[in-house]
Amino acid sequence: MHPQWRIGSQQRTKKEKRMDNIYHSELWRDLYVMLGTSAGALVGLLFVVMSLHIEKVDNPDYNLSMTIQGSRNNTYHLLTVLVEAALVLMPQPLTILGAELFAINLFGLRLPLIISCKLYGRNITIGNRSGFPVALILTIVVGYLLGIAGGIVLVQNDERGLYLVTLCCVTLIVRSVLTAWTFMFGARRANSEKREN
Repeated sequence: MHPQWRIGSQQRTKKEKRMDNIYHSELWRDLYVMLGTSAGALVGLLFVVMSLHIEKVDNPDYNLSMTIQGSRNNTYHLLTVLVEAALVLMPQPLTILGAELFAINLFGLRLPLIISCKLYGRNITIGNRSGFPVALILTIVVGYLLGIAGGIVLVQNDERGLYLVTLCCVTLIVRSVLTAWTFMFGARRANSEKREN
């Protein structure tokens, strides 16, 4: 029985009050185990794919700079999800969890912003489209903003912030998979066009 529902118990101990502020990860456990496992497995697959094509990185005729940069950023996004899942699964006060998630997502937000500053105005080809990848970068920015908003809600001791953090994690995983897919087939298409010429 919960301490505050005990009959005749007017005063709660300091330990009982501290435990009320601790976030109960068991309610979110399965979801965040799945998110963390998915992110970890996808990071491993990115390493396998890049190691299978490492000889092309040294080939001066083969321009992989965007693919390598995209793969590196995808790895960072997936590692962010992995770290967030670990933090959510760790029993700790909601305010500390919120501050940690706020900081991680704020740090992660710098990636799409730096890419935008570096590449804006350049003719970039990712997949079948040429031009600046606005939708790709906006999706990642929205993902990190959801994580930042979730952290702010959690700092206010409101567990509903975990819904926003979950949306952040799912957005980053889906966008990373779609970006990897686009890079893979974009690089393949560029290779076949070079062979034809």
